Amino acid sequence: MIPMNVTKIKDPSFLKKMNKDELKALSENIRKFLIERLSTSGGHIGPNLGVVELTLALHKHFDSPADKFLWDVGHQSYVHKILTGRGDQFDTLRQFKGLCGFPKMIESEHDVWETGHSSTSLSAAMGMAIARDIKGDSNYIVPIIGDGALTGGMALEALNHIGHEKKDMIVILNDNEMSIAPNVGALHSVLGRLRTAGKYNWAKDELEYLLKKVPAVGGKLAATAERLKDSLKYLLVSGVFFEELGFTYLGPVDGHNFDDLEENIQYAKKTKGPVLLHVITKKGKGFNPAEMDRKGTWHGTGPYKIDTGDLIKPVNIAPAWSALVSETVRRLAREDKRIVAVTPAMPVGSKLEAFASEFPDRMFDVGIAEQHATTMAAGLATQNMKPFLAIYSTFLQRAYDQVVHDICRQNLNVFIGIDRAGLVGADGETHQGVFDIAFLRHLPNMVVMMPKDENEGQHMVKTAIDYNDGPIAMRFPRGNGLGVEMDQELKNIPIGSWEIIREGTDVAILTFGTTIPMALKAAELLAGKGISVRVVNARFIKPLDEAMLMDLFTSEIPILTIEEAVLQGGFGSAVLEFAHDQSMSHIQIERMGIPDQFIEHGSVDQLLEEINLTSERAVEIIQTIAPIKQKRA
Repeated sequence: MIPMNVTKIKDPSFLKKMNKDELKALSENIRKFLIERLSTSGGHIGPNLGVVELTLALHKHFDSPADKFLWDVGHQSYVHKILTGRGDQFDTLRQFKGLCGFPKMIESEHDVWETGHSSTSLSAAMGMAIARDIKGDSNYIVPIIGDGALTGGMALEALNHIGHEKKDMIVILNDNEMSIAPNVGALHSVLGRLRTAGKYNWAKDELEYLLKKVPAVGGKLAATAERLKDSLKYLLVSGVFFEELGFTYLGPVDGHNFDDLEENIQYAKKTKGPVLLHVITKKGKGFNPAEMDRKGTWHGTGPYKIDTGDLIKPVNIAPAWSALVSETVRRLAREDKRIVAVTPAMPVGSKLEAFASEFPDRMFDVGIAEQHATTMAAGLATQNMKPFLAIYSTFLQRAYDQVVHDICRQNLNVFIGIDRAGLVGADGETHQGVFDIAFLRHLPNMVVMMPKDENEGQHMVKTAIDYNDGPIAMRFPRGNGLGVEMDQELKNIPIGSWEIIREGTDVAILTFGTTIPMALKAAELLAGKGISVRVVNARFIKPLDEAMLMDLFTSEIPILTIEEAVLQGGFGSAVLEFAHDQSMSHIQIERMGIPDQFIEHGSVDQLLEEINLTSERAVEIIQTIAPIKQKRA
C-alpha cells in the first residue's frame, strides 16, 4: 500500500514502487501539508517547498540510512523528516520538547549529520567517505548543499580536498539562487552562467561517441579531438569551475522534473570519483507569496495566513532590536561618512535594507563568509573607517580567530553588533546566542556591553561609533524592545559604568539586558519578605565597574549575578575573579545563568523555566545569602 497521507508514512521504502504520476501526486500532498502546518507553527517554508521533488527522488534512488544524506544547514530537511516517519509530529515542530527544525540524530537513524550552520556538509561527507573506504563499505555519501552555502570558505576548502582525493561522492548542489537573502559574489555569477549553459556532460558524451566513429589516423587527430572536447567544455560551461577541481559535473538539472532527476541521479551513481549534480530548484515552489519573494522574507517565518500570505504579527509592539540598532547606525552614518556596514548574508535579519538603500556604496553583504566579513571589517578600520559588523551571536562563533587575531590583537576600532544574543527559542541549540560573553570577555582590548532597553541601546550605538580605543561589541536580543520612551538626542555612555536602578541594602543583584526584569521582579517579591535588594544594571560586561564593585565589597553586601549566557567564563565568573584579585574572596557571591549544556528549542520562557533561570529561583538563592549579612551585623 502506497501512503499518500503524509502523516502515515513510516519510512521511505515505499517510494521505490512509485511511478512518476504517483510521485507528482505525493509532491502536491507534501506541499499542501507543509503550507498548512507551517501557517500555524512557522518555520523554514521557502527552502522546504523548493526541495520536495529532489528529496523524493533522492530517497527513491538511494537507500537511507545506509546511504548517507547530509543536509547542509538543515533548514530544508522537513520533507526528509516526513519521508522518514515524522510527519505525524509536525504539530510540535520547533516547539518545546517537540520536533526539531533541523536534522537531529536522536530523532531518526536517517539523520546522520546535525546542522544549523552552513557550509559544513562537504567536510563531514569527506570524513564519512574516508571512513567508508577504510572499512571496505560501498554505500553512497550524498551531501546536499545550497548555492548560498557553497560560498562559505569551509565548503570551498572541502571541495578542494575532495577533488584532490578523488573519493566516490555525489554532491547535490541545490541551486535556488538564494540563501536566506539573495546570494552575492563571483561564485554566484559562475553558477548563473552554468544555469544557462545547457547540459555540458551530455553534449560531451555525444562528441566522444562521434569521435569514436572517425577512423584513427595517428596522434594528430587524437590531439585535435581532445582540443575539440576542451573547447566544447569551455564553450558550454564558463570556466568549468567544478571539473577543474576534480569533479564530474552533471547539469544543470530541473529539480522539479522527476525524469530529469532520475536520469542524472542514475548517471551519477555509475560515475567513479566525486560528482557534482547541479540541480535548479525554485525556493517556495507551490506557494505564490514564497515563490515571488526576492528579499528572503519567506526563508523562515512565523505564522501566516494561507489565503493572503500575510504574516501574523502581534499588534502594538515596540520596534525590533535589529531595526533599532541598524536605524541608529544609519542615522549616525548621515553625519559620518566613515561608517560602513558589513554583514555575512544577513541584510534582512539584521534589518539593513534601509541602510543599503540610502548608502549603497557603504553597505557590503559578503555572503555566507563570517571569517571574511570580520577580517574585512578589520581592514576597513586600519584605514580610519568606522565598520559596523552586523552578525548573529551564533554566527560570530565561526569567526572567533578573526576577532582574536585580526581585530583585538591589532586593537582596531570595529563595532560588532551581536544580534540574537541570549536564548533565541525555536531555532534551538545551534542558534542560541549564549557563548559570546565567554569567548569575548577574555580577549585583550575588547569592550562588551548590553543595554537594558532600546533607549539605552541607541545611546550604546552612539557610544560604539564614537569609541576610538579599540574593538567594541554590543549584544542585543532577538525580538522587540520594551516600548520605552526614546530620547531625541543621542549621547555617549561612559565605558565601564554601571547604574543602580533599584536601591537596596541587604543584597545586590548584578545583571544586564533581558534579565533585568527578572531581577526587578525578584526584588519586589523579596521586599514583601523584608529583604532590601539593590538591582544594578551591569551594562558593561567588560570592563566591569570596578569602583561600584569595590563599594559593594567593602560594604560586604552579598551579591547575586544573573545572565542569559553560559555561566562558565561568563559575567559572574568575571565578578568572582575580580573579588579574588582584590582579596575579597570572603564576599558571598552566587551566580545564575545557562548551565553547562546545549539548550534545545522552545519558547524563551519555557527554556528559562526548564533551566531554572527565573525570578523565583533568584528569590530562593537570595533568601539563603541575605541572612549571612544580617548575622554579621
